[in-house]
Amino acid sequence: MREEYDFSNAVKNPYVGKLKQQITIRLDEQVIDYFKKMSEETGMPYQNIINYYLLDCVKEKKHMEVAFAK
Repeated sequence: MREEYDFSNAVKNPYVGKLKQQITIRLDEQVIDYFKKMSEETGMPYQNIINYYLLDCVKEKKHMEVAFAK
C-alpha cells in the first residue's frame, strides 16, 4: 500500500443514495422473527429487508385499511 493517495480527481459515487435515518420502532416479535428468517434465507440483513418492504409501500402508495370491531 502507498503511504499517500491522490484523491484530487476523485468522482463522487453516483450509486450512493441518501443517508438512512436511525429511529427506534416497536415491532411484534413474530414480525421480527419473520424478517430474520427471510434474512437467513437471502443472506441480506433483516433491517434492509424491512426497509425494502416499506420503501415498496411508499413507491406503490399503498394504504392500510384499519377497521375496529364494535
